Amino acid sequence: MSIQLNLPTYSFRTKQVDAKTQIFDEIRKKYLVLTPEEWVRQNFIRYLVEEKKFPASLMAIETGLKLNQNQFRADLLVFGKLGKPLLIVEFKAPEVKITQKTFDQIARYNLTFEVPFLIVSNGMTHYCCQVDFDAKNYRFFQEVPSFSDLCSGGNL
Repeated sequence: MSIQLNLPTYSFRTKQVDAKTQIFDEIRKKYLVLTPEEWVRQNFIRYLVEEKKFPASLMAIETGLKLNQNQFRADLLVFGKLGKPLLIVEFKAPEVKITQKTFDQIARYNLTFEVPFLIVSNGMTHYCCQVDFDAKNYRFFQEVPSFSDLCSGGNL
């Protein structure tokens, strides 16, 4: 899959299995079927690790959560230096438009995790915001902050 994303270009380990391309996930240490959404996830994770200096060891992919008796999975959960959840990322395929429904989805997930930062990306457009739980609103960033910036100010 070589969909050009609005991210730096990275190289990945891939292989063919039963006429399907698989990509090696460095976080889960296994090959996965390469779907458009997985392509976005792998590229964005690499962007966070290489460009924004997020420690791969503090990332958890498809972390389960339960809301109103329903089971969901957060696409990416990043923990702070002290092991407390810091950031949830929701990925969509490049052709999927990011809408209010996408933000509603990640906001519902955050009812469980209560993280201070949220990111939504389809690989082409990326939105990053800080949640103000007291004021019940969001502050959007122009670009994705570095890990150290997110951890400053007590956001560990």
